[in-house]
Amino acid sequence: MENMTVNKLKSRQAVTGDAKAIHKLINKYAEKNKMLPRSLNEIYENIRDYLICTDNGAIIAVSSMHILWEDLAEIRSVSVSKKYQGRGIGKKLINRGLKEAKSIGVKKVFALTYQPDYFKILGFEDIDKNDLPHKIWGDCLKCPKFPDCNEVAVIKNLEV
Repeated sequence: MENMTVNKLKSRQAVTGDAKAIHKLINKYAEKNKMLPRSLNEIYENIRDYLICTDNGAIIAVSSMHILWEDLAEIRSVSVSKKYQGRGIGKKLINRGLKEAKSIGVKKVFALTYQPDYFKILGFEDIDKNDLPHKIWGDCLKCPKFPDCNEVAVIKNLEV
């Protein structure tokens, strides 16, 4: 297992049958306050946003790219099963999301994260949350941590 390379793992667009496994993986980290939780309903409603990575059919990683506006998207819910961490799987999923965002005309992608250094390795930069459009606050209002959230906002310009 340790010698497995990222290239041997399969990544693909999520389908509705993946939602429960995605929910379980994301919320395992949310319970440890490493990310925000997602409801199963929210995952089903946004299933087209999710990319997954599998090993022998089991979902071992997930990332979501959610379009918010004409030129703005958000990377959400990046989760990698513990025994698969440190192999670049999360970065591979994020980069795939960034490539898709650019291909459909998105100019900037941001993330709200507890792990800003992880995103900075991929070229994201710090941004003040208040500099993001008000449209993003819709999700924040539904969050149990609002208004006392300590997530950090990072952004990447895709036009460069």
